[in-house]
Amino acid sequence: MSEIKLYENKEIRSVWDKEKEEWYFSIIDVVSVLTGSSNPRDYWYRVKKRMSEEEQSELSTFCRQLKLKAADGKMRETDVANMQGIFRIIQSIPSPKAEPFKMWLAEVGKERIDEIIDPELTFDRALQTYLQKGYSREWINQRLQAIQVRKELTDAWQDHGVKEGAEYDILTNEITKAWSGMTTRQYKDFKNLKKENLRDNMSTLELALNMLAKATTTELTNIKNPTGLEENKETAKRGGTIAGNARKEIEKETGKPVITKKNAIDFSKLIEDVMKGVDDNSG
Repeated sequence: MSEIKLYENKEIRSVWDKEKEEWYFSIIDVVSVLTGSSNPRDYWYRVKKRMSEEEQSELSTFCRQLKLKAADGKMRETDVANMQGIFRIIQSIPSPKAEPFKMWLAEVGKERIDEIIDPELTFDRALQTYLQKGYSREWINQRLQAIQVRKELTDAWQDHGVKEGAEYDILTNEITKAWSGMTTRQYKDFKNLKKENLRDNMSTLELALNMLAKATTTELTNIKNPTGLEENKETAKRGGTIAGNARKEIEKETGKPVITKKNAIDFSKLIEDVMKGVDDNSG
């Protein structure tokens, strides 16, 4: 399970290892945060070289490679380390941020243990993260529902012979294309996005149709019992098409496109401006 952690509003890619029950963090991202280097990859290369030359340092015991999403959106092999390994790396990097970063790491570890005990905390933390980014509460509630809908869909895929990772991406792309008329990449380009999460930049209506497409696909998957990628691909297209038909009906009635270049932050700011105007006029 890959996630993005925020430290001082800077992204740190991470992966939760279910078997070992521990986090693995992108070392490049950690180096970037600690050093502020314009080339953290080169900085890490030099640190790694120095550490590997030290007799007492067994780099392979805590450093491994896992696939994480790169800036271009593709999954690439990336150096990662567990919490103990990151602590060891921090010792080799002179930085005034070392101590507060260690405290942040310890808190991340504690949060995950708490979430395993009480899964509802996952949503509470997501709520706080989106609030910090400036999203409206109405939009956040919709977004959290979308996360749950996505989870139900991936559970269904897993039960019907779909492999996590690339195959999930293929099916998601089929759903997106069927309901929006664009591939995921075209949709992101339309909104002028690069590595940002597409769903974090959808309007409430876009999110609703995206959820309808995925919820419908989940229902069809559980009823029709497709097996493997190809059969699930057809089901994904059908689920997305049903939501796509709803999109076309909405556009016919309103006379305007559902999909907009604006992102959710734009909408939340618009709501705030309108509410401010109402308060000013009432005063």
